[in-house]
Amino acid sequence: MTYVVLDNCINCKYTDCVEVCPVDCFYEGENMLVIHPDECIDCGVCEPECPADAIRPDTEPDMEKWVEFNRKYSEMWPVIITRKDPLPTADEMDGKPNKIEMFSEEPGEGG
Repeated sequence: MTYVVLDNCINCKYTDCVEVCPVDCFYEGENMLVIHPDECIDCGVCEPECPADAIRPDTEPDMEKWVEFNRKYSEMWPVIITRKDPLPTADEMDGKPNKIEMFSEEPGEGG
């Protein structure tokens, strides 16, 4: 099992999760985070930390596409281990439908 970040992170990018991760498996894009599925140790401490409810175990239905999505971008983006402020749009974007249409492949700053 592993945990993955879903599209509700897009344009929110809360980073509370990165501070509790014991293995530093979060990677930062311009407008979301992802988890490297091969680095995640399945501890689950990140899931309750996400205010946007965007982290899920891969054991839920239809998670295969999110495992591959997280894998792809974690191999392209820098690691993030330090909490940062969420994006300015976080409150208004939390829970919006079709957020994948707003996804940016650009890397974040990491750190």
